[in-house]
Amino acid sequence: MTTAQTFFPMEISTVRVIDRTNPQPPMVREVWKQELADAVRDPADLCDLLHLDPALAQKSKKASRDFPFLVPRGFISRMQPGDPNDPLLLQVLPRLEELDDVPGFVSDPVGEQPARRGAGLIQKYHGRCLLLVTGGCAVHCRYCFRREFPYAESGASPASFVDAVNEIRADESIHEVILSGGDPLLVDDTLLETLIDDIASISHVRRLRIHTRIPVVLPSRITEQLLHSLNTTRLAVCVVIHANHAAELDSVVADSMRRMSHVVPILLNQAVLLRGVNDNAESLIQLSEKLLDLGVTPYYLHLLDPVRGASHFDVPEETGVRLIAELRNRLPGYAVPRLAREHPGNLSKTWIA
Repeated sequence: MTTAQTFFPMEISTVRVIDRTNPQPPMVREVWKQELADAVRDPADLCDLLHLDPALAQKSKKASRDFPFLVPRGFISRMQPGDPNDPLLLQVLPRLEELDDVPGFVSDPVGEQPARRGAGLIQKYHGRCLLLVTGGCAVHCRYCFRREFPYAESGASPASFVDAVNEIRADESIHEVILSGGDPLLVDDTLLETLIDDIASISHVRRLRIHTRIPVVLPSRITEQLLHSLNTTRLAVCVVIHANHAAELDSVVADSMRRMSHVVPILLNQAVLLRGVNDNAESLIQLSEKLLDLGVTPYYLHLLDPVRGASHFDVPEETGVRLIAELRNRLPGYAVPRLAREHPGNLSKTWIA
């Protein structure tokens, strides 16, 4: 079985830090890289930080054998100590149910393998393609539909950027390039700026879309250099973030999103409907209202992609339909996300409600 251990780790060890013994002017490691280096990588450490039952930690360590554990401390700071059912904790803490073999839950739930074309490229829909910038993420969400994606053999790495850009250049039907991963913002600013410039040099590409969870889990990554790159490209830029619960959107995240809203004309959110996390109307309403406060439009509420290891998060479709109906009764239309599901082989996502 291919596991998320094929994720490419960030090579943060190569970034120089302050040397107190060196009289030369030091280069200070960027804040976000330091925070990523300090992220928690052992479920037992997380349970200790949150004063949770040590028995839970042991179960979590066993459950993380196929999909490594990773969560930044800033995200942990938004969790409620002593609460094993905290909605943010549930998204990242491994559970023994991940080891269950449940019929219908598979390694490639959205049919990406047949849609691979060239190094790091996936194309499922007309006019747009997905460029897998890296296999690394700043957090390992336990419901991730790419938790078994074979990044190593797919060419999802900076080394494949030239080939990927050349393939896009050769296909005039592609008008939009979507940067994905892993998380594309895990790539260094300079390298990302070069990639954006290369894509912008392709005359038939009009739009750049970035799908990222980093503004939520590692908001210090929204640097001035990144914002400059997004602000100066000729491409129309859309950033799609990923938040599932209002508690994820603290004041630090709010600041990063407000700064991003000044340079990015379209900010959207995609959430996943998750059992125990946001499968009630109050949670979804609070999420939509908080997103709108930050200038982010609630875009999609996805029904869970049936990836192996995530069956315990699944919420019935009829529950999703009922929740969307309740949101429509209590929120303005623009605040209600579209309930959607992705079926492998279809030419678009399926709108459920």
